[in-house]
Amino acid sequence: MHLSDAYVNLMKQRKQNNMSKFFSAKDKKRIKAAITNAELETSGDIRVHIETYCPASSLERAAFVFNRLKMYETKDRNSVLIYLATESKKFAIVGDTGIHAVVPEGYWESVKTLMAKFFETGEFVEGICKAVQAVGEKMSAFFPYRPGSISELPNEVSFGE
Repeated sequence: MHLSDAYVNLMKQRKQNNMSKFFSAKDKKRIKAAITNAELETSGDIRVHIETYCPASSLERAAFVFNRLKMYETKDRNSVLIYLATESKKFAIVGDTGIHAVVPEGYWESVKTLMAKFFETGEFVEGICKAVQAVGEKMSAFFPYRPGSISELPNEVSFGE
């Protein structure tokens, strides 16, 4: 590894540490608990990913992160990513093909509107948790929990670029 490579890696690590500090350990646990609770009634999976900056449209970036996290590898293609870029003040929701095909038109926008109401007052954790709950309820209608269903994706909040 060259010195310049080490510097770039160090800067990325510092940036990631700053992102993860946007939410306290208690906040992260609360979001994880919301995901875990939402998934109790569905075979679908929900993830939350947080970055500092969004270099493109939030939807394009969320789709990129969705693929990078390999969220398309769930059995029923029923995973959902809630994406937030804190400094860019952008967010998006992306559903895989299985869930996207069955939710009503405009559903993802309605969840974003719900989140935005909380974000406007600085209640980011509450907004994320309410979105997770709403998505979980919708998923359970189309992809109910089945005996033997397992969570195919981690429930922890992911951070990074």
